[in-house]
Amino acid sequence: MHRDPNVHSTSRSIRLLALAAFVSGANLRITDPLVPVLAEHFSASVSAAGAVVSAFTLAYALFQIVHGPLGDRIGKLRMVTIGMFIAACASLACAFAPALPVLALARFLTGMGAAAVIPLALAFIGDNVGYERRQLVLGQFIGAVLSGQMLGPLIAGALSEVFSWRSVFAIMAAIFALVGLLLVPGARASQAVVKEARAHPLVQYLQLARDPWVRVVVLTVAVEGFLFYGAFAYLGAYLKARFDLNYFLIGLLIAGFSVGGVVYSLSVKWLVPRLRERGLSIAGGMLLLCCYLGIVVAATWPWTVPFFLLSGLGFYMLHNTLQTRATEMAPKARGMAVSFFAFCLFLGQAAGVAVFGPAIEYFGYQPVIGVAGVALLGVGWWFSRRLTQHAATGKGA
Repeated sequence: MHRDPNVHSTSRSIRLLALAAFVSGANLRITDPLVPVLAEHFSASVSAAGAVVSAFTLAYALFQIVHGPLGDRIGKLRMVTIGMFIAACASLACAFAPALPVLALARFLTGMGAAAVIPLALAFIGDNVGYERRQLVLGQFIGAVLSGQMLGPLIAGALSEVFSWRSVFAIMAAIFALVGLLLVPGARASQAVVKEARAHPLVQYLQLARDPWVRVVVLTVAVEGFLFYGAFAYLGAYLKARFDLNYFLIGLLIAGFSVGGVVYSLSVKWLVPRLRERGLSIAGGMLLLCCYLGIVVAATWPWTVPFFLLSGLGFYMLHNTLQTRATEMAPKARGMAVSFFAFCLFLGQAAGVAVFGPAIEYFGYQPVIGVAGVALLGVGWWFSRRLTQHAATGKGA
């Protein structure tokens, strides 16, 4: 494993990756407030418009298993830079999409490129930061992602209200290209962590999946993605249907999730030593239950504000615990391991969006979102129990 002895160079690389993660984070959530406006523009159902979200997350999931091994072989910074340019071209195609299926295809291609950014950045941190400090560094790094996620829905809602939804994707294309250019010098100097001959990536993934603890981590994150993001993708449509809000206000409310995540990032130094991993898992699940139930029972939209804010805090209390564990699944091939983790997360998310749309049309928003909250509490409790059992084997704390 290559570890850069130059601390300054490593810090600079992490800052560059944080900038790329900020852009990728914004892109992850820009379609959340656009689902109702896309349904209206293309005269389609909310469920059909949700395919734009599903297409992106499906590609984001599938291409994790491609980018991870490539990042290990050619260098993580190089792979991130390539991904940024792919996402720039695909986002430009989104801006000119003449029909909903074309837009879904362009978002699929955007997800293909964007998939390289955050997981390989996390793997880079895993390569260069010791485990005892890693959850703190990851928690702070994720603040860049969350800041992007916070601004993404807000800007998307505002631009679609003032100009059009097409302007959202045109601006994202320009930003992806600009940040990609900034990454080029570091990418040229990037080196691969894995230099020796390795087995075929498929064989490596199968070997990784044979580890019982790896299966626990990736199964948990897949279910987490299915439940949380499956419901979250339709909260914008719920706010429109329930309170008839404009798209800017919908984007503002959805951005509250990322504000809560930033609060987690800022408080991670205080939370981790006090709650530790098992406490963070349970507390995160409890907060998510309260938030989803609070959003669907709120009588007026202002009452949803604190629940959107707390949803980000709750989610990252659970998710960052999983994320930190993922960086230790395969220390000699972290790009592959973290990408496998992200593959499971976003495959779960894509499946969740696809399943929750028809479920909402059949049962309604409130019962489906409420059930997701209850199930998320179960996920936090279950993973906490698995952590206890894993610690008892002497393999983890």
